[in-house]
Amino acid sequence: MTFSVAVAGATGYAGGEALRLLLSTPEFEIGALTAGSSAGSLLLSHHQHLTALGDRVILETTAENLAGHDVVILALPHGTSAAIAAQLGPDILVVDAGADHRLIDPAQWRQFYGTDHAGTWPYGLPELPGQRDRLVGTKRIAVPGCYPTSVTLALLPALTAGLVDGTDVVAVAASGASGAGKSLKANLLGSEVMGSASAYGVGGVHRHVPEILQNFAALGAATPTVSFTPVLAPMSRGILATVTAPLVADISTAQARQSYLDAYAADPFVTVLPEGVWPQTQSVVGSNAVHVQVTVDTAARRLVAV
Repeated sequence: MTFSVAVAGATGYAGGEALRLLLSTPEFEIGALTAGSSAGSLLLSHHQHLTALGDRVILETTAENLAGHDVVILALPHGTSAAIAAQLGPDILVVDAGADHRLIDPAQWRQFYGTDHAGTWPYGLPELPGQRDRLVGTKRIAVPGCYPTSVTLALLPALTAGLVDGTDVVAVAASGASGAGKSLKANLLGSEVMGSASAYGVGGVHRHVPEILQNFAALGAATPTVSFTPVLAPMSRGILATVTAPLVADISTAQARQSYLDAYAADPFVTVLPEGVWPQTQSVVGSNAVHVQVTVDTAARRLVAV
């Protein structure tokens, strides 16, 4: 059995990655490829590695061009997915890679994104307790943000095991430049990024902060708080997140590691590395894998997860 899939925003980084993964899965038949300003061009002029689809002409992103498929992937800029999704029928599985349907609280959406809230869809992070069952059979999926995914998975076992309570969490995450998309920005030019690292969105203003806190609450944190600092690193893709939180009670590193091993024992895409081995971005490039390591800073009485 095969499923037809359309990809909106096919010429961007997220759209191109979706197509690369779809090409490796014979159950999916790739249908319409759409975009905005690049409509009318060939896909190969945007993604030279996707030679199997090189002769495909990019269509305009409209509900009419996306209709008639079993699955529609929306790899569109934040704030643009909702209008298209609202025009697609309830029988189509719509996967929104943007932020439009992630947040539960409309006030938080308005504060960080500045527009009206489009509603909340089932959150596509199956590692959250019970979330895999909630995703079965749904026709709408909100893809988690990049930073919230890494920060959440770094602290998930500690929260569910009661090692930390989700307050006074500090997260510093280094990301590659592709996370900002393909639009031209001076600070993302090669001459600016190469040989340099720089912080941005400092002081709790990054748009992913409310999503991180929402996930901590879903993991049992009563009053979660986080100080989150993203860092632009001189690499094209990947995230290295270092997350620390005060311990509820004194524990050993061995006890913390066992909690992580137990929590991720049944999750095929998350690997707790051997003791003393720390995650590096090059080890997971081109995959949906997550590598995790944890230790206890006894002097500071804090758990450290990377």
